[in-house]
Amino acid sequence: MDKRPVGVFDSGLGGLTVVKEIKRVLPGESIVYLGDTARVPYGTRSKKTVEEFSLQNINFLLRKKVKCVVVACNTASAQAYRKIRKKSSVTTFDVIVPAVKAATKNGQPKVIGVIGTRGTIKSGAYKRKIQKVGPNFKVFELTCPLFVPLIEEGELRGELIRLCVDKYLIPLRKKKIDTLILGCTHYPLIKTVIEKRIGPKVKIIDSGKEVTKELFAYLTKKQMLAPENNKPRDEYFVTDLTQRFIKVAEMFLGESLKRKIKEVSVN
Repeated sequence: MDKRPVGVFDSGLGGLTVVKEIKRVLPGESIVYLGDTARVPYGTRSKKTVEEFSLQNINFLLRKKVKCVVVACNTASAQAYRKIRKKSSVTTFDVIVPAVKAATKNGQPKVIGVIGTRGTIKSGAYKRKIQKVGPNFKVFELTCPLFVPLIEEGELRGELIRLCVDKYLIPLRKKKIDTLILGCTHYPLIKTVIEKRIGPKVKIIDSGKEVTKELFAYLTKKQMLAPENNKPRDEYFVTDLTQRFIKVAEMFLGESLKRKIKEVSVN
């Protein structure tokens, strides 16, 4: 048994969808979350800068005595995970590999769509890892730059988000994909709309759910789960705290955070 918290970081607040899933599957675990809101987005930064920011985030979480870290940021997972893994003194999980494993399960020839931010798609990380599993997989990647701002404005249902989803997903429907990876931790908030517009035959892969499965398996195997009677103590940190971020964070997590979020410096 291990009462130490699980560390989670993201470039902003999208990683809170991963935290929500961890809390659902592992309700006894304490969480330390860091959102680098002062420097979001990472997708427009150079690889070197993303690595630098990610290592600063990891060091902050390590100072909080976490027992492992989930990199709940697709851009950091794509561009900095190798360096993170080398520098971290605890086991780290990225959100890309678990999603790829789920999408390529059973090794059948598939047509896989990947949607994400410009930074994630530009990195080509998903496509490389999928085709490393097998060259028989066809992969179509697509940037969806309007999803994040719309989601953060609370446009989770209704005509506006439906039109935006159609704008991006119609090209993927024409490719006759059978699997769609949500390559951004914001996107699960509009998963219902995506499912309706992409069609019932397309399997949706939520990277947050997949990385949580890996986290659960790891903690179980290593006998590092928190005790059954543990009372979780969650901590939330951001590098720039505004009322808007509190509102968005509460929407992502589904609970009040007014007295739980603190502003910190990591550099």
